[in-house]
Amino acid sequence: MTTVTTAAPTRQARHARAAVAALFLTNGAIFFNVVPRYPQIKADLALTNVALGTAIAAFPIGALLAGLLAATAIRRFGSARVGAFGILLTTIATLGVAVAPNVYTLAAVLFVVGALDSIVDVAQNSHGLRVQRLYGRSIVNSLHGVWSVGAVLGGLMGSAAAGLNLPLGLHLATSAALFSTVALIAYRYTLPGPDDTERTVQTGPSISSRAVPLLAVLGILAACGALVEDAGASWGAIYLTDLHAGAATAGLAVVALQTAMTIGRLTGDRAVDRFGQRTVVRAGAALAAVGMGAALTVASIPVALGGFALAGLGVATLVPAAMHTADELPGLAPGTGLMIVSWMLRGGFLLSPLLVGYLADHAGLRVGLLTVVAAGLTTVALARVLVNGNHR
Repeated sequence: MTTVTTAAPTRQARHARAAVAALFLTNGAIFFNVVPRYPQIKADLALTNVALGTAIAAFPIGALLAGLLAATAIRRFGSARVGAFGILLTTIATLGVAVAPNVYTLAAVLFVVGALDSIVDVAQNSHGLRVQRLYGRSIVNSLHGVWSVGAVLGGLMGSAAAGLNLPLGLHLATSAALFSTVALIAYRYTLPGPDDTERTVQTGPSISSRAVPLLAVLGILAACGALVEDAGASWGAIYLTDLHAGAATAGLAVVALQTAMTIGRLTGDRAVDRFGQRTVVRAGAALAAVGMGAALTVASIPVALGGFALAGLGVATLVPAAMHTADELPGLAPGTGLMIVSWMLRGGFLLSPLLVGYLADHAGLRVGLLTVVAAGLTTVALARVLVNGNHR
């Protein structure tokens, strides 16, 4: 058991934590304002399902291609500035969705939004981990939980705007004004100075040879988290439909997974401080494997919903743990470890639906979703590389 005892955080640290939490919230809310408007966008541009899907795929492609620029941007401008002003640029770019005249322009806009989002994601995590070092205890899981709250908030805003038939341009302009203001106010309270000010490990100008295999393992762990999360988003409703659930009930699969994951992240810091990051991730991954295994073995809608919930709860702290460990690797320039793990995480989100879909077509969706069980077991095996406390 790992017990963390620290002095009370300073006023500056508390303000910085609130500020970076605001960045996570806005980052989660911006794009999820757009998602509920997809049906209207599809109708307005007279798009087929394939055309809309292709345009949406531009988002993760932009994220993958631009994500490798994040560390350079952070080293040049600082994580706080990149995070806050990156959110400002993201809100401006999102306005292009409302004026895109065709599928090609829409895809280009989503490509840019995805590119900016990936850079902001690395920057906000980098600054959040910097604040965590100042606190001397875990706070990064709660920050990821706040991101999830922001995603729900954005989705509710988008749904309300769609229900009120609010013009898309007015809706996104209102969202942009609101979240840009929040980000710029938050920037005033972020930590000043170089990003490695609070570090206790030595950073280097480039990736050391010893760090390469560790980064690869951490990237695999992050991708495992992406696979589990995507299982609920992409396949949960389909799996419950196969169990003869109604449309409303089938949609609860992703709700169960995301709600449990949010709860796990909002409460995960206390568990990490008490038991250690490595222990919590391993126990959670085992829980996810058992839960999804039960959901695939027992043909029951309640069991399936419980399985998706346990999967979300089980991997709640996995991605934050992989990012934290990558950020603490010695011999890396600031932001480099985070950038690589975040890039592999997004690769996991891109490849996961293809892998599960391929297995489902050839052997059935139950076999496809066994990848969730495999991801949990892989995490149990590889989690030994994780930092167990707040510092190495």
